[in-house]
Amino acid sequence: MDPFDAGAGGILRQPKAVWATAGASVVAFMGIGLVDPILPSIAKGLDATASQVSLLFTSYFLITAIAMLVTGFVSSRIGGKKTLLLGLALVVVFAGLAGTSGSVGELVGFRAGWGLGNALFVSTALAVIVGAAAGGSAAAILLYESALGLGMACGPLLGALLGDASWRYPFFGTAFLMAVGFLCVTAFLKEQPKPARKTSLLDPIRALGHGGLASAAVSSFFYNYTFFTVLAFTPFVLDMTPYKSGAVFFAWGVLLAVFSVFVAPRLQERFGSLKVLGGSLVLLALDVLVLGYGDHTAAIVCTILSGAFIGVNNTVYTELALGVSDAPRPVASAGYNFVRWFAAAAAPYFAPKIEEWTDIHVPFVVAAVTAVLGALVVVVRRKALTHEAQELEPRHAVEDSVTVFAN
Repeated sequence: MDPFDAGAGGILRQPKAVWATAGASVVAFMGIGLVDPILPSIAKGLDATASQVSLLFTSYFLITAIAMLVTGFVSSRIGGKKTLLLGLALVVVFAGLAGTSGSVGELVGFRAGWGLGNALFVSTALAVIVGAAAGGSAAAILLYESALGLGMACGPLLGALLGDASWRYPFFGTAFLMAVGFLCVTAFLKEQPKPARKTSLLDPIRALGHGGLASAAVSSFFYNYTFFTVLAFTPFVLDMTPYKSGAVFFAWGVLLAVFSVFVAPRLQERFGSLKVLGGSLVLLALDVLVLGYGDHTAAIVCTILSGAFIGVNNTVYTELALGVSDAPRPVASAGYNFVRWFAAAAAPYFAPKIEEWTDIHVPFVVAAVTAVLGALVVVVRRKALTHEAQELEPRHAVEDSVTVFAN
């Protein structure tokens, strides 16, 4: 059945609860790249350095990484709806407070609270959408996946449109949109059944004892350092107005979504996961080197092009991580993301620091090296990474992709 069919069970004929949760998911994913085009404006408005402002990403993803040990514990005890509402409420409060910040320290702290709320919401949203959807999981997963891509692409655009007037407005705008999402979820979503088994705080850590999952997590750690060097440090290199920077990262987000959903599965089918991942990581390393050493036009082109490699990598890492693990998917996903999100916290902090210690080119050299290290881990640990991965059914690919990214 075509999931886009407007008949019963198609993606366009879903209950209001599904649309409410999916709409809030779009805004939640917007929050990741929302600050990209306004980073220079924030630095100017709060008289802060690039390394200080980049802590907006560090605090956000550091809390997100730690929250991976908490989200399953919470949702398995209070239920999906209450977990969603708790996450939404935290985002509303802390995004709103971020807009009132009088110093970069306050803004970084409020962004950390925002990260906790976003982690609670996003890690639960997929399960809730699938549980409430009509016509099985295929259309629901596609809807959630579309929300992910739309949010990643539109976050920088929203940040640019609102941030052109004031860097504070994107934070207030996010708080307002998430408040609308809170009301919609409250009104339309019924409480979801709790899982039969409660998740322990240590279950994700225990899952990392599996060699294949640990290998995927370590390789992804190196890759994510490269990913978030591009996302968090490049706006300072481009040094553009919020509108122009937002347009660049909108194009970046579109490529990320298209290559993650449509291109990566076809490449895997033809060449195999490990060859695709290794090649994509090497190409990403070359891309960031040109980004760092090329002229301004080259930097813009390479920033946008990196979205294609990042989209492919996200999808392939997902299948490798969950295909080799013998733990339940939510638990394996939490352990995997617990490791890789620490790199997302580290890169925004170290990239501008490395620039201060050396020059503007070296952070991209480091990012290229970490991408190559990720590829080397894949090569060295290829036997562990392919164990059971070949048994992963194709129909699980999309579901696993959004599960790992969300969790």
